[in-house]
Amino acid sequence: MSPVRLIILIGAAIAAIAAAFLVRNLVDATPSQPVQSTVVETVEVSETKVLVAARDLMIGDVVTVDDLEWADWPEDNVVEGYLTEESSPEAIEEWAGTVVRIPMFELEPILTKKLVAKGDTGTMAALVKPGMRAISVEISTESASGGFILPNDYVDVIMTYQMTFVGPDGAPAEQTTSETILQNVRVLAIDQIHTKDSETEGPYQVGNTATLEVNNKEAELIALAERKGRLTLSLRPWSDVGDTFERDARVDLLETGGSSNGGIKIYRSGKATSAGPGGS
Repeated sequence: MSPVRLIILIGAAIAAIAAAFLVRNLVDATPSQPVQSTVVETVEVSETKVLVAARDLMIGDVVTVDDLEWADWPEDNVVEGYLTEESSPEAIEEWAGTVVRIPMFELEPILTKKLVAKGDTGTMAALVKPGMRAISVEISTESASGGFILPNDYVDVIMTYQMTFVGPDGAPAEQTTSETILQNVRVLAIDQIHTKDSETEGPYQVGNTATLEVNNKEAELIALAERKGRLTLSLRPWSDVGDTFERDARVDLLETGGSSNGGIKIYRSGKATSAGPGGS
């Protein structure tokens, strides 16, 4: 081997040895990093039982015992107004039968200000469906199906009134007539007994007034009909009620003075004709 190649090999070997020592020194000089461990700290949260809604409760719903239940709730998150099992153990029974004033969702804590308790002045307003009205009419045992009409039943409203007519001899006379002016109307109350109380009442309820759920035009119709004659409530069967049945409100009577022919009937050539807004 030539002297030049020998010198190159020796130089390369010396450089490799020097690099190895340099790397070793750098590794020894790096401080060892401690292994960090993650510590999970368990915090125990105190809980209590809070009264919550067992289902979604809408405005006007009558609350039952099945609509309320006790649920675990952090004590730190219990705010004023919540009903706890510790402070109100009989709350489910006490608040069953109330009426929902403000909607509540499933598992939402019950707030008493969202419910109308028995005897509160706002009970009737909570019972009426949105967009509807409550109007009371005078009734008797005879005009209310013998007292067997109860709150939450559905009825037809019949108006009985005196019809004035002119006979063939030109002399005025009167006859009694009746017509159904409104159908499928929900009874909200009989006297002071509301729909939410009806399950605790007997098989019949005799009263002096019945409160009906109607819209604004139907309320005007009933107010006019009471001035024109006598109202009778006809009880409908449970199989023949609901939102799908027609109400057939005779709101046309509002423009004809309370009767379909204006209230006067005239006989001409032996045939009855009408006089007034609806006649000729």
